[in-house]
Amino acid sequence: MNQHQQRDAVERALDLIRSFPEAAAGFGTLRLVQPDDLPEPYRELLDHRSHMTVAMERLSGGLVGLEVVAARVEPAAASGKRGLYMREILLTSASGAVVQEGIVRIDLDALDEATAAAILAAKTPLGRILIEANLLRDVHDVGLLEVLPGPHLGRLFGPAAANAHRTFGRVAEISLGGRPAVELLEIAAPGLLPKTLR
Repeated sequence: MNQHQQRDAVERALDLIRSFPEAAAGFGTLRLVQPDDLPEPYRELLDHRSHMTVAMERLSGGLVGLEVVAARVEPAAASGKRGLYMREILLTSASGAVVQEGIVRIDLDALDEATAAAILAAKTPLGRILIEANLLRDVHDVGLLEVLPGPHLGRLFGPAAANAHRTFGRVAEISLGGRPAVELLEIAAPGLLPKTLR
């Protein structure tokens, strides 16, 4: 990865964070890292071209829950279009432990009505919805990040952040049927170990 691509990955993540000004003020510091810089289980969780929902389910040994922290819709300029849907979320294990924070920007016009409605209902993680809709999807342009949580992330991660001063995440894009549809930032909770999630 060249220097331009490295800066681009961090800038893409910051662009998503800025979608929620209340989060941006105390979000934290991001730095691009290489796969070899990630300790386990973070490398296995983040260094792939699949959905984080699946990776988190594998780590926690079951389905993960969804909590929407904030959401907003940016209407399309043209009539008849649905526009962009942005949300900040937490994924939780069966025990209620927070395993991931994420910010996503979704082009609702790249989705069929049923899939868009399922996403807007905010009951099921995005990755699970896209998998169950059997959409042709490609996770690409993955950039790995070291994250030093600020007050905002510290509050969301709760006790998990108390004993850890850094964690890791990734920025990526998802194309559906060859059309760019989703931009996302996914940050794994600090201190993740499989035994602590069940």
